[in-house]
Amino acid sequence: MNKKYDVYGIGNALVDKEFEVDDQFFVDAGIEKGFMTLIDDEKQSELLEMLTHRYGLKKRAGGGSAANSIYALSQFGGRAFFSCKVANDETGHFYVKELGSQNIHTNLSATLEEGVTGRCLVMVTPDAERTMLTSLAISQLVSTAELDHDAIRASTYAYVEGYLVTSPSARSAVLELKKYAKEHGVKFAMTFSDPSMVEYFKDGINEFIGDGVDLLFCNEKEAMLWSGTNTLEDACKALEKKAAQFAVTLGPKGALLFDGNEYINVEPHKVRAIDTNGAGDMFSGAFLYGITQGYDFATAGRIASLASSMVVSRFGPRLEPEQHLELLQRLELSR
Repeated sequence: MNKKYDVYGIGNALVDKEFEVDDQFFVDAGIEKGFMTLIDDEKQSELLEMLTHRYGLKKRAGGGSAANSIYALSQFGGRAFFSCKVANDETGHFYVKELGSQNIHTNLSATLEEGVTGRCLVMVTPDAERTMLTSLAISQLVSTAELDHDAIRASTYAYVEGYLVTSPSARSAVLELKKYAKEHGVKFAMTFSDPSMVEYFKDGINEFIGDGVDLLFCNEKEAMLWSGTNTLEDACKALEKKAAQFAVTLGPKGALLFDGNEYINVEPHKVRAIDTNGAGDMFSGAFLYGITQGYDFATAGRIASLASSMVVSRFGPRLEPEQHLELLQRLELSR
């Protein structure tokens, strides 16, 4: 049956502010490099002022892990519904504009709630690694009220980000979404999102996984942290017990896919990485586009690998709309 949506997603709606920094900044500010850390709005404002004064703002862009994936899928030509929470402030209106209207329906109404929209400070070091400080603000109130059950039923996949594990109301929404998806034959996919989610919120992540998921996205570090193993091979054996299919991204080494029967190596594209923010989100979004359009795992992996290499070659977690079509043409795949 042809579904109205390829993917139904739910996630934190955040606007990213990106800065190019040196490693000394993390020492001075007492920040753990390479992780996403939750902070309150006041602390974030202090650091924002410090970053702006010391380095200058490099880029502002719509963000949020699942949102970035949904955006990528939509720009390739997939159809999506995205549930989130933003406030009636300048940042919230910017976020909605950045999400775009093409192929993405949302739960957001014309009148947004009063409050503060979530923001993420993204600090990129010369080695291209991203470190994030996030104030969820109104996004931490995402709950079952944001779910659209008609849209869930009308989707091929439901997709959630691991970052939702930090909010009790968001956790409830994910569990309700997963239960409802299963009852209506909708596949359930998730991403671990960040090593910090697996390291500090492992019980919540395992609650999301429950008795298993249809498709899981993670990187090599997250896979080994989650499984408590020291090798990718052992991590994959553990993943097989909980995920019917999965994709493990390996940075400059490409990716390793498991389609339920066999493992598939995905070749990397050699590029000069400038900013790894959004690389995993792009991989997930491009991959979900591929498999929902009928491509096999290997082809979906090729799309995702090339898309990720393109997004790390520039600042910001998303590509320009026209780049998605150019990418498919490069791979000789018609839309």
